[in-house]
Amino acid sequence: MNVMTPKFGMGASVLRREDDAFITGRGRYTDDIVAEGQVHGYVLRSPIAKGTFRIESVDAAKEAPGVLLVLTGADVAHIKDLASGVMQPQPDGTRAPTRDIPVLCRDRVNHVGDAIAFVVAETREQAQDAAELIEVDYDPEDATALTRTALDEGTPLVWPELGTNRAFEYRLGSRDKTVDAFSKAKHVTKIAFLNNRLVCNYMEPRAAIAEWRADEDRFVLTTGSQGVHGVQGVVSRVMGIEPSKLRVITPDVGGGFGPKGFTYREYPLLLEAAKRVGRPVKWTGDRTEHFLEDAQGRDNWVEAEMAMDNDGRFLGLRITITANIGAYCHQFGPFIPYMGATMSTGVYDIRALDVTVLGVYTNTCPVDAYRGAGRPEAAFLIEKLVDACARDMKMSPDAIRAKNFIKPDQFPYKTVTGRNYDVGEFEGHMRQAMERAEWASFDKRLADSKSRGKIRGIGMATYIEACAFAGSEPAKVVLGDDGDVTVYIGTQSNGQGHATAYAQFVADKLNTDISRINLRQGDTDELAKGGGTGGSRSIPLGGVSAARAGEDLAEKMKKIAADELEASAADIELADGEARIVGTDRAMSFADIAKAAKSVDDVTGLGEYVQDEATYPNGTHICEVEIDPATGGLEITRYTIVDDFGATVNPILLAGQVHGGVVQGLGQALTEDTIYDEDGQLVTASFMDYTMPRADLLPFIHFETRNVPSTTNAMGIKGAGEAGTIGAAPAAVNAVTDALHRAYGIGHIEMPASPLRIWQTIQYATA
Repeated sequence: MNVMTPKFGMGASVLRREDDAFITGRGRYTDDIVAEGQVHGYVLRSPIAKGTFRIESVDAAKEAPGVLLVLTGADVAHIKDLASGVMQPQPDGTRAPTRDIPVLCRDRVNHVGDAIAFVVAETREQAQDAAELIEVDYDPEDATALTRTALDEGTPLVWPELGTNRAFEYRLGSRDKTVDAFSKAKHVTKIAFLNNRLVCNYMEPRAAIAEWRADEDRFVLTTGSQGVHGVQGVVSRVMGIEPSKLRVITPDVGGGFGPKGFTYREYPLLLEAAKRVGRPVKWTGDRTEHFLEDAQGRDNWVEAEMAMDNDGRFLGLRITITANIGAYCHQFGPFIPYMGATMSTGVYDIRALDVTVLGVYTNTCPVDAYRGAGRPEAAFLIEKLVDACARDMKMSPDAIRAKNFIKPDQFPYKTVTGRNYDVGEFEGHMRQAMERAEWASFDKRLADSKSRGKIRGIGMATYIEACAFAGSEPAKVVLGDDGDVTVYIGTQSNGQGHATAYAQFVADKLNTDISRINLRQGDTDELAKGGGTGGSRSIPLGGVSAARAGEDLAEKMKKIAADELEASAADIELADGEARIVGTDRAMSFADIAKAAKSVDDVTGLGEYVQDEATYPNGTHICEVEIDPATGGLEITRYTIVDDFGATVNPILLAGQVHGGVVQGLGQALTEDTIYDEDGQLVTASFMDYTMPRADLLPFIHFETRNVPSTTNAMGIKGAGEAGTIGAAPAAVNAVTDALHRAYGIGHIEMPASPLRIWQTIQYATA
């Protein structure tokens, strides 16, 4: 019998429990921690993008005030390189060789920011001053930085021994079938564009503290991460130690978005230094180091074409993606464009597909997963192309989509890349979004803009993504002596609201107040395994496991209460922090149940939900913009979203995830761009040059759901952490393009569609 107050259960709008600590300054991030006796590390980084170097002397640095240790590549030769193991099979069945990241370069650097030496001193300032005393002789070489020209003849080679800048080649779909489809086409629409490179720019730059605890015969690493077990696994392999010899702790984390899920060279360097100096060593990166060193996102040059019949029906799709992976193969970097390519057909019934992905090396910071990890790139490609098809066929954007959507009666639907969509009502959420956005009355607003010398456009994106991939996330729930319950789980909150969401699942099963549920994450000593946070997996997988652990604990608590109250467990109900015999006033508190337990196992609930396939969130974003052609200045006047997330756990948390994702997608579409010059120097290395989206860019966002429960997930949940980013960029760019096309016949603009770029595009078209 479930008598819990509904306000705490699935679907309830529970306010975030985490926020009180953060807004009152009681958050505890890595850099807030001061270990007893700690000293500080600083990384000397390469000022050139490519070339050889020789360290002439470190003597002056070693003798500088406060210096305890100076490490060079020769000193850490026993530490393995940071390796990527995610190369996919190439057309001939082989896997391309990787180029792994040395913790300290030995005699060659491959991008600005490559690590040359590591200095440890009593203070960070002393370490930085000493690093500048290291005598390094650089011999620069010609570098390459541009994605589009990386494979051109005469382009300098990042790794000359390979004889090419090609890192790998992947191919998906059927070339023969696609050739046949194009041979039957009555119309072919082609596009080419750059999916611009992005820097993550989480609020909290990376930091870490390493300790060697001789009495425990192991290391302890404290760092902001997206999952301690992943860091433990990679770092222990690099250090050549058993995972049990490394404890990893993650306190509060100020944003992750993918790049904090990876292991960076500073972590093994800190561990090595801590053992050598016998004191804890802290490293805190500054914002410039973040721009230079932390994995960046996107950066694809794309050429695509769609074959259609006379009615605008899609017959075949051909795509070539040149994916910049930077100077090295980062942790998941080579897999990201492949994963995106598996989503090439989006929400459309396209049965002939030929995708070629060419990974290329450049003398730039390595590229890896950034919010959405390949799926935003895929959604932008297909949604930009579909709008171009609509213009060519003189069809409306909604009409061409409706004609080509996968229909509800076609599910389950297996795409030509092997993705298994379980359910979907794509036209349903598109029509609902159009109604909410008042699409039908757009012409009136357009006329008003024209009367004021402005131009106006409206654009949509109907997206689908794959997330919550096959796997599991075990959870443990323990009743404490005070009657409170603690959830242990191996995901990691970096702002999502896990302490609230997981508490809802468990409170629902125990019929208790959500304030009695606490969360423990971020310590490898407290949980044997965990998959971390990424790919919108925490709630679809971890939430179900937490619910099942809560059920397990509830049954154990009822059994203990039944024994104590001399009743049958079937007659015990849990409510308001008590276990009581149904229909009587005989009860015992949760605290008394904990005290009556014979062992901690008797008050520990376990749950591990294993999911066999990914889930597929989808939805429609509609963006409306007004542009001043005299300046290129842009205003987003309306923004509308109707999403299908399968089921809603907490509407407030969900809206926050979607709003944040939209901001990041709009940032790529309208403001953000990472620019390297021809010498490989990062031109946009600070907020002075890299334009983050600001509050005045953003409109009120109308957001609602039209959920179709997933048949893949046990609770019907599809996931929502990345969806806002995936839908936003194509919707915004399609809106800008619509405005430019209506006024000037312009059918393309590159991202970011900044005021300058919009103005220049208009000037070129009207010259």
